[in-house]
Amino acid sequence: MVAADLPRLQQFAGGLRRRQIEQSHQAIFGFGAKSHVSTGQPVHSASKTTAAKSEIRGSQCFPVLDRETVNFASTTGTRRALLVGLAAVPAAGALGAALSLLGTSAQAGPPAKPQEILLVSYAVTKAAYDRIIPQFTADWKKKTGQTVTVRTSYGGSGSQTRAVIDGLEADVVGLAMEADVSKIEAKGLIQPGWQKELPNNSIATNSTMAIFVRPGNPKKIKTWKDLDNPNVDVVLANPKTSGGARWSFVALWGAVTQAGGSEADARKFITGVYKNADVLPKDAREATDTFVKRKKGDVLVNWESEAILAKRNGEWTVPYKLFSPNVRTEMPIAVVDKNVDKKGTRKVAEAFARFLYSDAAQKAFADNGLRPVTPAGRAYAKQKFQQLDFFTIADFGGWAGADKKFFGKGGLWDQIFARSR
Repeated sequence: MVAADLPRLQQFAGGLRRRQIEQSHQAIFGFGAKSHVSTGQPVHSASKTTAAKSEIRGSQCFPVLDRETVNFASTTGTRRALLVGLAAVPAAGALGAALSLLGTSAQAGPPAKPQEILLVSYAVTKAAYDRIIPQFTADWKKKTGQTVTVRTSYGGSGSQTRAVIDGLEADVVGLAMEADVSKIEAKGLIQPGWQKELPNNSIATNSTMAIFVRPGNPKKIKTWKDLDNPNVDVVLANPKTSGGARWSFVALWGAVTQAGGSEADARKFITGVYKNADVLPKDAREATDTFVKRKKGDVLVNWESEAILAKRNGEWTVPYKLFSPNVRTEMPIAVVDKNVDKKGTRKVAEAFARFLYSDAAQKAFADNGLRPVTPAGRAYAKQKFQQLDFFTIADFGGWAGADKKFFGKGGLWDQIFARSR
């Protein structure tokens, strides 16, 4: 500070004293430039599309890239400290406080630059993330002052996995099963041990498989066994492109083997079910649209969350069915190490992944049809979900063996599909 500045600061301190006497705090808070107050509403920009090859009858799967940007214009941290400090300081020390706080302002560094991360997830999670992402960006902005944009890509889990392997630079993946994350790990994009980086072995949500039927249930679908009746037209997604479809396959398999049937019995049953499927949509969302909007099929096997959302949105009001035994699906989250280190986004990406276990995020998952995994989340959702007799992928040796056995080249799915056509 130079001597010429002293009269200005003395004048400022005197003015502050007069304002305090007059108890005009609004005048104190209003000196200098006016601050802009944002409503905090998300700003949506045009969608982009990234193509990823799909194995469903020679067509292509196009994961949707939604851009969700939340910009919060607010007073900087230093500016807020200056205002609060000046309002609270005794008048006799106003000049000293002004000098001290102005010095603090001069030493403060520039705000962190805005960052952008990409979340790649499976199709049915969109409704939940539409709520979670603004919560995270607001929380991060409040804690750090940094503006973060979370771009999103949704599609069949298998298609999304191949897209990331082929170069889609995801910072965080939220896929339908551990096997898909493991495929990305095998390509060197995710470091081994990712399961231990987050709570609950990096499983952020659970779900199960539900049965949609037509009004009045004209085909009398009451148990799993009814799905292989020759007069029942079944809609299921394609296990080669959809994680939900692979879980459906496991649910059908376990419906036989977990009830005491043999593998030969399970193979016969599933072959009959897929013989009844005239169409295999590329992902769970398209499977729902095929059944609900295009009115194809007598019964749909799909995620419980799809049934809940269809009912909530007024798309399908017929009560869905949950059969026991049923599979408890486990959907993992992982940070894509190679991409975040390349882009310098590790800190934000890891914070976003951890945020998915917060009470706010777990409630958002529950409200959008996905079963929470944290104690607080489960308590919140206790009345929302039906309790079932669950089995898990661990009952079949885990995904490491089951994925190869069921869906690997020449595996059970390939054999059954060939026989059912």
